[in-house]
Amino acid sequence: MSAIRPALASLSARAGCVLAFALAASQAALAAEISALRVSNGAEYTRAVFEVSGPLDYKVFSLGDPHRVVLDIKASALGKGFRTVDGTGPVRGLRTGVLDKTDLRVVFDLSEGVKPRSFLLPPDDQHGHRLVVDLYPQAGLATAVKTVAQAVPASDRDVVIAIDAGHGGKDPGAIGPGGTHEKHVVLAVARELARQIDAEPGMKAVLTRDSDTFLPLEKRYLKAREAKADLFVSIHADAFYKQTVAGASVFVLSTRGASGEAARWLADRENAADLVGGVSFSDKDETLAAVLLDLSQSATMKASKDAANNVLGALKRVGKAHKPNVEHANFVVLRSPDVPSMLVETGFISNPSEEKNLNSPAYRRRLAEALRDGIRDFFHVQPPPGTWLASNAAPTRAREHVVGRGETLSAIAVRHNVPLSQLRAANAGALRGDVVRVGERLRIPAVGG
Repeated sequence: MSAIRPALASLSARAGCVLAFALAASQAALAAEISALRVSNGAEYTRAVFEVSGPLDYKVFSLGDPHRVVLDIKASALGKGFRTVDGTGPVRGLRTGVLDKTDLRVVFDLSEGVKPRSFLLPPDDQHGHRLVVDLYPQAGLATAVKTVAQAVPASDRDVVIAIDAGHGGKDPGAIGPGGTHEKHVVLAVARELARQIDAEPGMKAVLTRDSDTFLPLEKRYLKAREAKADLFVSIHADAFYKQTVAGASVFVLSTRGASGEAARWLADRENAADLVGGVSFSDKDETLAAVLLDLSQSATMKASKDAANNVLGALKRVGKAHKPNVEHANFVVLRSPDVPSMLVETGFISNPSEEKNLNSPAYRRRLAEALRDGIRDFFHVQPPPGTWLASNAAPTRAREHVVGRGETLSAIAVRHNVPLSQLRAANAGALRGDVVRVGERLRIPAVGG
């Protein structure tokens, strides 16, 4: 017991330290300028959008008799081009003033009581930082909240797969001995995979490029984030100076690459407002921001590895794998901290036989089928909350597994997280003991059935 107490004390101290960081996370914002204001009146609420020069420290509250909403913004001022707006909806007018010599106060004069809701938006392609204040009528707020709450679980959105065809445009990628350009064959595979993904219930594909165009590496995974992708798959064809080297490979981000990218995101955290489930880093203590990013990145890397294992297993039935396991590398396109990502080398274009295969539409179709099956199996087991798959493709539905080269019955059971005895029972009529054959289709039962 005496040996345990120091360890418990140390653990308690570390937990207290993390809690202290969390409680002290808020920091004063830098001075900001309010350059413009737009107010629009909608059916459910009135929205005021302030164009601002950077992140803000602010508070919003309402007052009665007469009705007002007050917005206090620390260390901020109106820009020279700022113009007030005419009244609309419940907003009768707007007043501004200086508070405590350094802060800005904005007062909305209202014709009726409202409930304000506010949030900050990060920059996008059309706008810089914005502060949004929504004014809900008091009588309609409860109805609006209920409507939104009912709509969210009923939305059942599609799982989004971002498919990235490597290289393109001025970058041909590897060139095979027969003159085949990597950029052309991987685009053909990507298009076929997208077609098959779109045919799957509850799944939707997004191509980072759908033509022979050049796309910078970082833009590729940023496109996946913009599409709110649940998985990013980058497709390539490998090359080596020895033409005998062959086989497909699947890569996920290495730990070194992950740590380097984490440092970059932390350095640019003002532009990473939606990085961790909508939590902005701009107002967080650096240590707390690092903890939040590490948690998000760890979950992303685990999902990446799980999905990659499924895809590699499916690829093994199309042809040989270059390596028996998923590999790790510091590829730029795999660096998104919040989108599970993998890079698939479909084969060695430098190998004459595999170059021929990659030029074959039939082979590319089989390749895309394997990629689709691996992706589908992953999301049927781990469907994101709020998706159609989470509601309709739960483990109660039977699934199939096509046996690949080198697979055993016990390994298949582990992969699908089902007891070996249940897997045997579900396939009793087809199995000869525990022997499985390449290409054989096995029924994967729901756990407990």
